[in-house]
Amino acid sequence: MKTELVISASSDQADIALLEDGRLQELIKEKGDDSFSVGDVYLGTVKKLATSLNAAFVDVGYEKDAFLHYNDLGPQIKSWQTYLRRTLKGKQLSNITNFKAEPNIEKDGNIGDVLKQGDQILVQITKEPISTKGPRITAELSIAGRFVVLVPFSNRVSVSQKIREREEKDRLKKLVRSIKPKGFGVIIRTVAKGQSAEELQADLDNLVRKWSQLHKGIKRSNKPLRIFREMNRASAFLRDVFNESFTSITIDNKELCEEVKEYLDEIKPGASKMVKEYSGQMPLFQFSSVDRQIKGAFGRSVSMPKGAYLIIEHTEAMHVVDVNSGNRTNTAENQEANALQVNLLSAVEVARQLRLRDMGGIVVIDFIDMNSAENRKVVYEKMHEEMKRDRARHKILPISRFGLMELTRQRVRPETNITTREENPDNLVEAPIQVIDAIAAKLAQIEIREVYVHVHPFIEAYLTKGLFGSIKKTWQKKMRKKIIVVPRDAFTMLEWKIMDKENKSL
Repeated sequence: MKTELVISASSDQADIALLEDGRLQELIKEKGDDSFSVGDVYLGTVKKLATSLNAAFVDVGYEKDAFLHYNDLGPQIKSWQTYLRRTLKGKQLSNITNFKAEPNIEKDGNIGDVLKQGDQILVQITKEPISTKGPRITAELSIAGRFVVLVPFSNRVSVSQKIREREEKDRLKKLVRSIKPKGFGVIIRTVAKGQSAEELQADLDNLVRKWSQLHKGIKRSNKPLRIFREMNRASAFLRDVFNESFTSITIDNKELCEEVKEYLDEIKPGASKMVKEYSGQMPLFQFSSVDRQIKGAFGRSVSMPKGAYLIIEHTEAMHVVDVNSGNRTNTAENQEANALQVNLLSAVEVARQLRLRDMGGIVVIDFIDMNSAENRKVVYEKMHEEMKRDRARHKILPISRFGLMELTRQRVRPETNITTREENPDNLVEAPIQVIDAIAAKLAQIEIREVYVHVHPFIEAYLTKGLFGSIKKTWQKKMRKKIIVVPRDAFTMLEWKIMDKENKSL
């Protein structure tokens, strides 16, 4: 399998597309001013205690207070509070080797015994604001690296459950215990399997440096304050997914390109060679056919080979997926065998759609009815197999007697939702020909000699038709400037944009 990463970045956002064998599998949109991202650490203030919920509401600067349950305080919360008070007074160094830890809190205690209204507290975002809910937070801070996760004020060393070999587990535990700094616990990630002591040591050293940065960021403030930010989402994404299958990483932003190169050389020396900066005039997502794939993958209806299709509906409570055979030709011997073929095909596409749209919470899939229990088991196992590549925590239940499969998937950020349907232009917009006039009027106001007009492919065809007498040629003669018309799959029919050769809007 060939894995490619395509990153299109501008001043206000970065779009990250992961392709496997040329097929779009994940799409992440990161805004430049992204606050309250998973992993960010804030100095917040306890606004209210909800004793009935055994929780507190903490002001972290979002319009709605963040929810902090007692179980999310972590057993070392008293040590954290002591550390925070000392740091704010300037009496605490980042080195916690000799820090006198406070006793752990009771597992089934009350939040009122630990926190009170007005207390300042260090918290980390575990779930981004979604819909009407504020961010979900934890007071048990951790710093994630490539191979390990650093947990301050803990001495525990634990290994990912996905590493099943007892021998390897014992090796990693013994190794990490011998190199971990005093005062810190460590969680060993799945990708640490088979790694050497040097690589684990380098990762730990990097995390200790980040801990020092976090410490320096703590300062007195009457308002909530972000004191530590996760790395940019492109690097964080690479940290979690980078493996031997990666063949290329293409980025259209010079600054981000250098950042990614630097990070890749940290985690795997020489890997930066696969990073290429794209400088073409055509938008990168258009050039790499990502825009076209987005248009086909994010609609209510998702087509599959041989006529089968999915209908995906989103509600407040859950996501519902309906599997349809459509006009698929029955190639199997009977209806049962045909249903099995369609359902196996659908399991692959549903697993892809969950990753692509980042659908979280409860998902119900209505497969085509199958009478055979063995066939239902085959589909269930296929779904399990396809979901192994999904990094989000999930749980899948067998197909019920009604032909429904239920699963839950970790939800840490709002789902990616892209509108692919367009409104009826007869009712909602001006006459299409007026768009052409608007483009011409705008071009006439621009003084630079070379401009790029980005439009829908249909409009591009209209502007460039005719060898000598096209509208584009007429404009060039009249305005005495070079005009390049760029077709954009991502644009709606009447959407347009004029840019210079540096890809800046005019």
